[in-house]
Amino acid sequence: MPTIQGEQFQTSCPIRSTGQSAKNISRYRNYLSLEVCSCYVPTIASFIGCTSEVSLVSLSFIISESLSLRAKQFSRRLICSVATEAAPKQVEESKMDTPKEVFLKDYKLPDYYFDTVDLKFSLGEEKTIVCSSITVYPGVEGCTSPLVLDGQDMKLVSIKVNGKDLKEEDFHLDSRHLTLSSPPSGKFTLEIVNEICPQKNTSLEGLYKSSGNFCTQCEAEGFRKITFYQDRPDIMAKYTCRIEADKSLYPVLLSNGNLIEQGDIEGGRHYALWEDPFKKPCYLFALVAGQLESRDDTFITRSGRKVSLRIWTPAHDIPKTEHAMYSLKAAMKWDEDVFGLEYDLDLFNIVAVPDFNM
Repeated sequence: MPTIQGEQFQTSCPIRSTGQSAKNISRYRNYLSLEVCSCYVPTIASFIGCTSEVSLVSLSFIISESLSLRAKQFSRRLICSVATEAAPKQVEESKMDTPKEVFLKDYKLPDYYFDTVDLKFSLGEEKTIVCSSITVYPGVEGCTSPLVLDGQDMKLVSIKVNGKDLKEEDFHLDSRHLTLSSPPSGKFTLEIVNEICPQKNTSLEGLYKSSGNFCTQCEAEGFRKITFYQDRPDIMAKYTCRIEADKSLYPVLLSNGNLIEQGDIEGGRHYALWEDPFKKPCYLFALVAGQLESRDDTFITRSGRKVSLRIWTPAHDIPKTEHAMYSLKAAMKWDEDVFGLEYDLDLFNIVAVPDFNM
């Protein structure tokens, strides 16, 4: 609230910033002359250099004249600005792909499937290096179709098939796809290294950095902003994920499945290796790295197996997670009672951060 010589300037209705235009100054002239003068005559009189005995009429006139003068000055500046300012250059409208409707009748089985996907992330402050090793097999034996991978906003560093570097004529790269013209006819291993910049990713899709934490959002088609892949839900594969990062900046490294290994590496960095033993589409992939704390609990399945439960949040939000933990345990019990489904991993992680966009 504004003050005049240390006293609060109170009004009976709010005054919002409307821009310094002559129209807006005129709009509030009458309001100010009545509302202000009736409540703060001595203060305003002192502020503008008058005696405290100044009349309401005189003060109203002074304020009104002052506002009129300001409006005229602003109008002159506006006219001069318009007269001398160069016409803005025509900005070419960005070209976007026309949205394409997808119908079930047009669905086609993929030519290639993925069996296993091994990912390695080296998280950095300037860029992140992503290494993927994918076991690929054709949907039909003897398939000769090209292998088309989705990929956006990344730099391709290298690509290998069965350990051999591909030549430039063996693949085609554009802004949205990486295409292998003549992949092997049988099962093969595809290795890709690419660079991404999570710090510059403002789409909140793929891997991005916000509030000091690395987070992912892959549903529905965000995985293509992490590495080159068949980003479609009918490609089901088993994943392992190794995350490397600065230990002081990112003490918590999380991904899907069970944590099978962790430790320190050179340069003040550390790593965590996660394994998800069940096949899943890439839109379910998750990675989080940052300064987080957890509320821990356990759940005993109906077969007597102990499952660790952890809800990760920024430290100041931990007190808000008690009901979330209660709800999680109730939901797991409900799955068992109603559907006969028992949780099949050793660990259940939940991450709740303010920068998640779903």
